[in-house]
Amino acid sequence: MKKSLSQRVVLSVVGVLVALVIVFPTYWMFVTSLKTPGEILSPKYDLIPFSATFENFASALSKENFAVYLTNSLIVTLGAVLCALIAGTLAAIALSRLRFLGRKGFLVLIMVAQLAPVATLFIPLFLLMRDAGLINTLPGLMLIYFATTLPFTVWMLYGFVNGIPYDLEEAAMIDGCSQLGAFRRVTLPLLGPGLVTTSVFSFITAWNEFLFAVVLMKGDKQTLPVWLASFRTAFGTDWGGVMAGSVIYAIPALVFFLIVQRKLVAGVAAGAVKG
Repeated sequence: MKKSLSQRVVLSVVGVLVALVIVFPTYWMFVTSLKTPGEILSPKYDLIPFSATFENFASALSKENFAVYLTNSLIVTLGAVLCALIAGTLAAIALSRLRFLGRKGFLVLIMVAQLAPVATLFIPLFLLMRDAGLINTLPGLMLIYFATTLPFTVWMLYGFVNGIPYDLEEAAMIDGCSQLGAFRRVTLPLLGPGLVTTSVFSFITAWNEFLFAVVLMKGDKQTLPVWLASFRTAFGTDWGGVMAGSVIYAIPALVFFLIVQRKLVAGVAAGAVKG
């Protein structure tokens, strides 16, 4: 049913208000990063600054081992996401296309693993990493991120694979393709939006992880979330540095999102209809 003009106006106003509430913390963070320590701690806080300084950004970028921590975060995050996508795609294809004993129970286990709090897995994962000699190593941290993002990846891709008719693969095999060739030529391209959507959520989950990084990693093996926490010292918190570091910290995730934005929207829409 077509909405009246008054209904559209009300919905537009509500949408703008919700958008402002969502965007305001990011705006406040950026504005604070451009203020001096005196302006930040002043009782009169200006939401629209009349002057700006980039000293907080210079201080954050010159902080010890920033480039090392950034490299570590990119390595473990991108590695974990890539491994989760490969393993998740294979698992989703098997769960969607094959009919085997215990299939539904396995799906339930995946959901339970996704819903389980990560903190409950900390002790067993720590003991496993210690026994395997992977404490304070990037491969060890990458394996943990891979394990924590895999259930979500499998569950999401399972819904996308279910939305792709198997008849398309059968038609390709009738035309002479092998089963692997049909998957590569037909299913995998159609699965592209789902892979992009899943990779974004997995990237954000691994990129923002702090607990395992601060406990398992030491020295120059730590990641950016730990670097961001270093602005708080025994003498107080450098709020300007924290906000500037947070802006810098958000840039890689923002760039990744902008690169895959179009396919992300298509993937979310497809998952909503087909999943």
